[in-house]
Amino acid sequence: MATLKVLVVDDEPGIRSGLSRILRNFSVDFPFVEEAFTFETIEVGTGEEAVEYLDSMPIDIVLLDNQLPGIHGIEVLEHITQKGIDTNVMMITSYASLDLAIKATNNGAYNFVPKPFTPQELKTAMEGITKHLYLQRMTKKLNEEGKQIRFQFLSVLSHELKSPINAVEGYLRIMQDRQVGNNLDDYDTMIDRSLERIKGMRSLIMDMLDLTRLENGKKKREIVKVDLVQMARVAIDTLTPMAIQKNIKMYLDTDEPNIYLNGDNSEIEIIFNNLVSNAVKYNKENGTVNCLIKTGANKITISVSDTGIGMSEEEISKIFQDFVRIKNDKTKGISGSGLGLSIMKKTVEEYYHGNILVESTPDVGSTFIVEIPKNC
Repeated sequence: MATLKVLVVDDEPGIRSGLSRILRNFSVDFPFVEEAFTFETIEVGTGEEAVEYLDSMPIDIVLLDNQLPGIHGIEVLEHITQKGIDTNVMMITSYASLDLAIKATNNGAYNFVPKPFTPQELKTAMEGITKHLYLQRMTKKLNEEGKQIRFQFLSVLSHELKSPINAVEGYLRIMQDRQVGNNLDDYDTMIDRSLERIKGMRSLIMDMLDLTRLENGKKKREIVKVDLVQMARVAIDTLTPMAIQKNIKMYLDTDEPNIYLNGDNSEIEIIFNNLVSNAVKYNKENGTVNCLIKTGANKITISVSDTGIGMSEEEISKIFQDFVRIKNDKTKGISGSGLGLSIMKKTVEEYYHGNILVESTPDVGSTFIVEIPKNC
């Protein structure tokens, strides 16, 4: 277990001992951490003593009363802010006014617990501040290590999943309460929308996991002889149901019946799935998708063209960035994580020493060209 140091600052001995007693056998556990957090308390009765401890040793959490002899709790909080001390503060006071709340919040206090409080109220508050402390320090650590992508991972994941989760929950509650009657057919639209939302969430999560594996170099590779023509056929077959909905015709053209490359099946699948799925998603009704694979003396070229909405030069310059999606009237309603092309580009360049070219004209279509050296 990870032990957090908690500084209890209160001039009432009974409050100090009560807080320590509640926390003594209490632990906080979250699904996203490997071990539970326990608490070790240090008790002081004045603001001056609190400042001495804060200046002399690491303190994770401060439970801080405001009405103290000598300097008040708010002054201790101001000292923490001015010195940039890495700790989280929770005010525990009977005299919480609006002015005090504003001042404390401006100086970085996490929240307030009013006296008197029950053991459960304190435990609930400690769960919240512990989670906040963990995420705050994890973000800081990752940023210091130059892993901004992890911070983006958490931010985008929480933002992008919140809306579909709320929507699915809303549909489920409507069904649970039988708000439109007892006929199951009346709920088909809600079920379909929920399944679509879940599919989008799964796609986002898988894209982000692929990206983090690429970023930290922990993706296990299994190099085998991969038939690119067969992989292209699988990608086309997978996307056929989506293409049928828009009456899009898909064609595959190769200069040989089988074209082989030494590579990892999952990586090649990522390349083809992204190329073909984007060609379908951003295409127009009654459009076409043409996939061409040809082999040259020194390289293999994969080209996927569509008759879709196309892109401007400015949009092309952004599409391979992490978490970037082109947003305009034409792309409204098209779901995606903004990670697929980024993952594909990293895969092509880092694992296969290849490159990607894009040719596109607005309202005419786009062509993505992947060039991979032979025997890479």
